[in-house]
Amino acid sequence: MSDLSIELLEWQKKVWADPTRFRVVAAGRRCGKSRLAAWLLIVNALQADKPNSHVFYVAPTQGQARDIMWKLLVELGAPVIRNSHINNMQITLINGSTISLKGADRPDTMRGVSLKFLVLDEYADMKAEVFEEILRPALADQKGGCLFIGTPKGRNHFYDLYKYAELSGDDDLTFTAWHFTSYDNETLDSEEIDVAKKSMSTHAFQQEFMASFKNQGSEMFKEEWLNFGTKPSSDGDYYIAIDLAGFQDVSKKKGNTSRLDSSAISIVWVDEEGWFIEDVIYGRWTLDETARKIFQAVRDYKPLSIGIERGISKQAVMSPLMDMMKRQDFYFRVEELTHGNQRKTDRIMWALQGRFEHGRVTLNKKKKEWHPIFLDQLFAFPDPLTHDDLIDSLAYIDQLAKVTYTGNFEELDNFEVLDSLSGY
Repeated sequence: MSDLSIELLEWQKKVWADPTRFRVVAAGRRCGKSRLAAWLLIVNALQADKPNSHVFYVAPTQGQARDIMWKLLVELGAPVIRNSHINNMQITLINGSTISLKGADRPDTMRGVSLKFLVLDEYADMKAEVFEEILRPALADQKGGCLFIGTPKGRNHFYDLYKYAELSGDDDLTFTAWHFTSYDNETLDSEEIDVAKKSMSTHAFQQEFMASFKNQGSEMFKEEWLNFGTKPSSDGDYYIAIDLAGFQDVSKKKGNTSRLDSSAISIVWVDEEGWFIEDVIYGRWTLDETARKIFQAVRDYKPLSIGIERGISKQAVMSPLMDMMKRQDFYFRVEELTHGNQRKTDRIMWALQGRFEHGRVTLNKKKKEWHPIFLDQLFAFPDPLTHDDLIDSLAYIDQLAKVTYTGNFEELDNFEVLDSLSGY
């Protein structure tokens, strides 16, 4: 590798030196993502212990892989390239290792191979299953590493992976997360970025240049208000609130089903300090499936109170739910949740905004499956085109959880009672 002239930007050096097996990098446009990826591909292929090892560069499409990476690899790797074939998008290095360029739109072409290293470029634009089902197993026998890199596209699977890597910490030393903006490329004129900002929407600029995962929304809830943690050891109780969707047979629904409402079950630990969101279970279920989900949640967490939104759906689900109670000899009372003559938008805002703003809500960092869709709904609220099922069920906890705050209030001057339900 002495023939290689590896030059890196300061932010690239940080990622380069990181020994973590799986590195997740969110970076703005023109930040230098492709050059870092190219150098890592070349060096990992040269350092492979196994003869004739393989490394993959994967872009959303085969055409993108060629346009982004081929010329760059040939240029940077020239001193160590034995031969290259643009027709099959493969480069062979002097040690026999190969670098192959692939498209995530053709996943079957990546099966059955053992990989030393892998780059997934613009990961937000490809299906998560490509890595999870095809490429992750290919890394197993060599314990290969992977660089996930790209510009965010809202809170999709890339955001989910980034947050997992960011929050894993001591729980999982195989993942790490990095975030860089276009301003971190010291060779890029910052004034040019400033000029671009003037002609772009705030959302577009934040996403493309600042590598922000924020969805375009109302800013009624802010990212800096989020807290992630583990269940507190203080005295408290679980509460379960359920927002039910209509019980149509989704298997027979024709066309796009993504706009169908979901039922949501919020499981929240409440103490004097606030709410800890243990889990939010959601899905488009049949009547019997919904009853089973509710019954299992109650059995697992033994909440102090359970509530279901008033309406025809509640009436429908109570029959199979009562049957389960009888069969299992496990009974519980279900409260009827009402909107209290408030618009849903006002009810959600009143119940949640103050709590989030004042740090009285913590999301369970160990159960993250519900995070992406929950945060999508939270930050888009009250967009009429975005579902709010999960945050609506959470807001109903406000009706169930009545906390008594303790303390020697007689010693306080000018004491003013706060609304313990709304968080204000």
